[in-house]
Amino acid sequence: MVVTTPRRRILDAAAELLATGGRDAVSTRAVSAAAGVQAQTIYRQFGDMAGLFAAVADEAWASYLRQKRAGERRDDPVEDLVAGWDLHVEFGLANPALYRLIYGDPRPGDPSAVSGEGHDLLTGIMRRVAAAGRLRVPVETAVPMVYAASVGVTLALIAAQSDGTLDAHTDLSRTLRDAVMAAVLTQAGPETVAARAQSLKAALPAVADRFSPAEQVLLGEWLDRI
Repeated sequence: MVVTTPRRRILDAAAELLATGGRDAVSTRAVSAAAGVQAQTIYRQFGDMAGLFAAVADEAWASYLRQKRAGERRDDPVEDLVAGWDLHVEFGLANPALYRLIYGDPRPGDPSAVSGEGHDLLTGIMRRVAAAGRLRVPVETAVPMVYAASVGVTLALIAAQSDGTLDAHTDLSRTLRDAVMAAVLTQAGPETVAARAQSLKAALPAVADRFSPAEQVLLGEWLDRI
């Protein structure tokens, strides 16, 4: 017999209520009843309902990142980039209430386009793309572009899903994805000068000890201008 802790039962109950009824369904009374605990237990474990929502969002985010890590490292980093976009959208449509909780109601200090493990994973892929000579803009430009577009299209599709018009927008994610990729990537084939510059910039960390910090910054700026 598997024995679960009160904290685990509360988290599972809140996640289930969120998935089936949305955020409004996750009340103290509903969670207490579903988890078989007193309301005071929720507050002892999570401080308040905001803390509970934060814990549910953190678990969902961690699960998403595990999926993302497991799906990476194809031979072609561009394929990883495209697959990562598609996984992001699929996660949102499969977990709309959780996705809104994570991306539609951000908490101060939460991971965003410029911080957190999700950003680090996307940056790692983008650096591989740059090293392969396929990036036409700096990594620091490409990452927030892809992040913002993928979050925006997912929230739009979730809205369409909720009002029953998702079938009318089946190509929206692919169309926007291809447009963003065209903006940040070069075509496969002979490298452009800009792609070569970004490829060289991606390789700089490996030889960072040959340059002073100021020289590294200056060289990076020069390469970005090319």
